[in-house]
Order: sequence, then structure tokens, then C-alpha cells
Amino acid sequence: MLDQAEELRRMVAARGPSARIIAVTSGKGGVGKSNVAVNLAVAAGLLGKRVILIDLDLGLANADVLLNAQPRATLAHVFSGKREIVDALTPAHGIQLLAGASGLEGFANLTAPERERLRRSFERLNRRADLIFIDTGAGISRNVIEFAAAADETLVVTTPEPTALVDAYATIKMLSLEPDAGAIRLIVNQALDRAEADRVSSGVISVADRFLKARVDRFGYVLRDEAVPRSVRGRVPFVVSEPRSAAAACLRNLAARLVLTRAEGGERGGLMERLFGFLRRGA
Repeated sequence: MLDQAEELRRMVAARGPSARIIAVTSGKGGVGKSNVAVNLAVAAGLLGKRVILIDLDLGLANADVLLNAQPRATLAHVFSGKREIVDALTPAHGIQLLAGASGLEGFANLTAPERERLRRSFERLNRRADLIFIDTGAGISRNVIEFAAAADETLVVTTPEPTALVDAYATIKMLSLEPDAGAIRLIVNQALDRAEADRVSSGVISVADRFLKARVDRFGYVLRDEAVPRSVRGRVPFVVSEPRSAAAACLRNLAARLVLTRAEGGERGGLMERLFGFLRRGA
């Protein structure tokens, strides 16, 4: 029998380029990771890209709340086989959301046929998007690091607070140990100004280079802005509800940079083969 991974790679190659996969993660909760992921995805959609946002926070999925979306189904329905993945996508502000669900840690115990079905199911998303954003959980659990390492690139979100910076460094350290991880990029959220953001980024990048020999790209920053908590309370992304705000301008700049830059490392195989490939290693 043909090796399944090789078969999937040939299938993806025959279809043409795969969607670019971007993970958004953080070392700790409370730094605005999901808000950045949601608004970045919506901003990329406003630039004309076909965007899918997958909420892979297995402990506290809330992207649907931030988007005020009414999911027709969640990842739980897809994992259980009750819904096809394309039927579980929910439109919201110009993007497609695959809503998450808490309590899915048990998916690591899926049988081989179930894993194969899921891999083939997720591969279908490649034909429906230019960009696929993955909102991971916070922290450095094995699931979080595996999901982030599966992406073409990982955006690590931090704030200038010392505890957030320590946890961001821990995340970068764990990612740097993954042999197949993509590019690591840093976003400083809730910065007072550009000078503070640059100072924070330079410190993290320097320490990662010195002690981890890891390359971390200075991707950008988001200014502290009262428009952000207002948008959370109103359940509308601030790039939509307050497009003239400082935070919205920052996110549009990040989205434009993301669209204009290409992921490093070239073709890395199909989405599901990478995203849940570690399940085969545990089988």
C-alpha cells in the first residue's frame, strides 16, 4: 500500500498551491491573542483574500463570541463525524469561521480510520481559502505547540508586561525545538507607542538569538486603544466597528504585511497531514 502521507502530498500537489496557514498563539492568557487573530483574519478578508479562521483553543474557544457569529456546528461535530467540515463553516464579517469547542482533548485517542477521515476532511479547506488562521490556546501545552508548529508561520502575541514577555519567550523556546516549525514572528499588543513596541521586540529578539539561536521576526505591534474593549463588549471586530481607531490601523498594517510577505520554507504538505500529524506518532 502507498504511504498515506506521500499519497496526500501528491493529491495536494495535483490540486495546486495549498492555503497558507498562520497560527496565532501566546505564552499566557489575557494578552489579546484571540482578538488579534479575529481582527487580523477579518482585515485580511477586507483585502480581498479568502480567509478561514479555525478556533483551536481546546480549553476556551471564543472566536465566535468576538465575531458575534452563530455557529451552525463546531469542531466537536466535525471530530465526531456528525458534520462535514465545509458544512461546519460559519460566515462572519467576510470570513469563514470553524468554531471551536471546549473539552476536545480526548481527540488524541481517535482510531486510525477516524484520523484518516479527519485528515481528508481538513484537506478540503485548502480549496476554499487563501489564508487559514489558527487561533491556538494560550500556554505551552503539547497541543498548543503542535498546532503552532504545524503552521507555515506562527505569530506570537505578547504585551509589554514582564510576565507576558517571560511566557512569550517560553513559547518561542518550545517552538524553536520543533524541527519542522515554520517562521516565528512577534506581535506586541497593547503597546503605548511605537517606541515601546520596538524596545520590547528588540529585547525578545535579542534574547532568543543569544540563548536559543532562534530567529524571531519583528512583525509589528498594536497600540493600546479603548476601541478594543468597546468592540469586545459590542461583539464586533474593531477593524469593522471602529475602522479609524489606532488599533484598527495597526491591524490593517499587519494584514497588509502578511498578504505581501510569503511564508518561508516552501510547500510543507497538506493542512491536515501537518496539523494533526502528531496523532499518528502517538498511535
